[in-house]
Amino acid sequence: MTEKSKNPYHCFPFKSSNDGRQYSPSSQRNAPHILKILKKVLPKKGTVLEIAGGTGEHAVIFAPEFPHLKWQPSDPAVDKLESIKAWVAVNPSPNILPAIAIDAASRHWPVEDLAFDPPISAIVCVNMIHVSPWAAGQGLVAGAGRILKKGGILYLYGAYMVDGKHTAPSNMEFDKMIRKTDPCWGLRDIRDVEKEAHRHGLTLQDMVPMPANNFSIIFEKI
Repeated sequence: MTEKSKNPYHCFPFKSSNDGRQYSPSSQRNAPHILKILKKVLPKKGTVLEIAGGTGEHAVIFAPEFPHLKWQPSDPAVDKLESIKAWVAVNPSPNILPAIAIDAASRHWPVEDLAFDPPISAIVCVNMIHVSPWAAGQGLVAGAGRILKKGGILYLYGAYMVDGKHTAPSNMEFDKMIRKTDPCWGLRDIRDVEKEAHRHGLTLQDMVPMPANNFSIIFEKI
């Protein structure tokens, strides 16, 4: 993977179609399992901000399942924004907003200058924290702390360590692999994420084991 092609938030293989859509095998695999959790934890109203939306597959799968919510996809990479746009063009849903560029590590996100109606009540981020510099994870929870109101939800999905230990041998090998791709990447300890979240007014509500040794992590703004 060259520096030119490397997206700091995504290290999984992608395929592209003639219409601009990119495909991620992991997105298709994990979507049904994530959706089950989202149906339990997302609020009844508001706008969902998706950070590191990647190919856009999740946006077009999830948004139609929540017609009472608006869905705002985002990603820092131009090619991913184009892929999200292409997926929405093929699978339109009236509650999906145009994708925007957001770098989670930034101290100020463009959405903070926009008036959302309804306001952002949840932030969803899938498979980003372990394939990005730790500054992106810190920026994510800081941004959630700035944007979410009391009762707002931050949902994270991915592979994590717990109390300094890998939860499976496969996760240990995965951690070694992504660190070879970029030394700034790597599985994070959920306790470190929890500490950062607490600093920004977010409290851990649940940690749900998922297939393939992943976790759904749910924080709430207090």
